[in-house]
Amino acid sequence: MVVKSVNYWSFPGGLEGTLDPIEAIHLGMALGYEGVELAVGPAGTSLGVDAGDERLDEIKTTASTLGISLGSLASGLYWERNLASAEPELRATAVADLKSMVRIASRLGAKTLLTIPGAVDVFFLPDRARQPYAEVLRYAREGLAEVLPVAAAHQVRLGIENVWNKFLLSPAEVADFVDSFQSPWIGAYVDVGNILPFGYPQDWLRHLGPRVVGVHFKDFRRAVGTADGFVDLLEGDVDWPEVTAALEEIGYQGPAVAEMIPGYRHHPMVRVENASRAMDAILGRA
Repeated sequence: MVVKSVNYWSFPGGLEGTLDPIEAIHLGMALGYEGVELAVGPAGTSLGVDAGDERLDEIKTTASTLGISLGSLASGLYWERNLASAEPELRATAVADLKSMVRIASRLGAKTLLTIPGAVDVFFLPDRARQPYAEVLRYAREGLAEVLPVAAAHQVRLGIENVWNKFLLSPAEVADFVDSFQSPWIGAYVDVGNILPFGYPQDWLRHLGPRVVGVHFKDFRRAVGTADGFVDLLEGDVDWPEVTAALEEIGYQGPAVAEMIPGYRHHPMVRVENASRAMDAILGRA
């Protein structure tokens, strides 16, 4: 069964990392979500890479008591540094980050860790130097190969997400990349809205099939064509009946996570509430 979930960043204070994860869990439950995708931030934040077992157990116990699934875990640290960063010290830090996040995911009971292994460029960081695709591919492979044994030991799947990083631009590329590791602990994390400028999410889902270990629900208007094109669920060009049909065909049973960012300028919780109602309609639960 698909688990109707919401990403931590969708709530006020989520992107800033100031929202307590326990409060996010309570907010998700109050709005009718079945799961919450928490997000790991820098050390010292509300759920940092340095989070201790006692804190993680407190979060997990709260979710369990409230009947909220913590099936997947995200992080925004990949933009500052990642496995394919050009600088060796940043790559080493990213490996350590990812190993810590695998530990955190396991302790929380999350089965999938959203993973962005590298970027040719980052559209919202214009001062970041462009990297050659081949370099990103080589470093990403090396970094993931180092982290995968830790993922296997903790039984956490690394879900490679499609983002606007000019890397792994088709479902065939993603499939070949995932398959090259010959490991059940790496898969594809499909963001249906991110695909709209250059493809169709239902095609990605059907091509990737059992490799899909996570799904983000977002909507997008192609006519806009920039980050301003992300809109509320059901307001964009995602063919939701085809997406849900594809999820059923591939037998996907994990969380479908609404990632509603940025929030409304005023009354941002209204956007998260609207997304909950839209997901009920999309998933046939209205």
